[in-house]
Amino acid sequence: MTGLLNIAVLVAVVALVFARQFTAQRISSEGRKWWLIPVVLIFMALRQPGLLDPAHRAASEVLLVATILIGLASGAAWAWTTRLWTDEQGAVWTEGTWAAAGVWLCAMALRLGLMGIAAALGIHQSSQPTLLSVAAMLLTRAGVTAWRAQALRSTYRVPVAG
Repeated sequence: MTGLLNIAVLVAVVALVFARQFTAQRISSEGRKWWLIPVVLIFMALRQPGLLDPAHRAASEVLLVATILIGLASGAAWAWTTRLWTDEQGAVWTEGTWAAAGVWLCAMALRLGLMGIAAALGIHQSSQPTLLSVAAMLLTRAGVTAWRAQALRSTYRVPVAG
């Protein structure tokens, strides 16, 4: 039952985040709980045993690290392919591009590839590594986007020399 719950939550989170990325959203430094969804995903991934296959512990660890690295890399790529701009009041806005959607598709293909490798090697994999990978992706995307937004905020309304 937990595997089905994990998959249901994962599908809901991915659908929500993917759909929202194509809507312009204001980035605010206060009040947003950008960390809440990743924390829920991490909790769900770590709440039960079974993250690693005890029969293939070393290979499971390598696949888990690779899955999390895919999440980190795709989160950074997603943030860099997201459009950022400031409005007349200096608020920073964000909106996903088609390149960001491509990053999502590539990340999913890489994760599926790792799942295929695990299956070919006879390594049992649950949905837990994917939950951790998506959490890493969301945290990295939020961090890189906040860093990029801060750079936009600091250059806004600066008088031009001349």
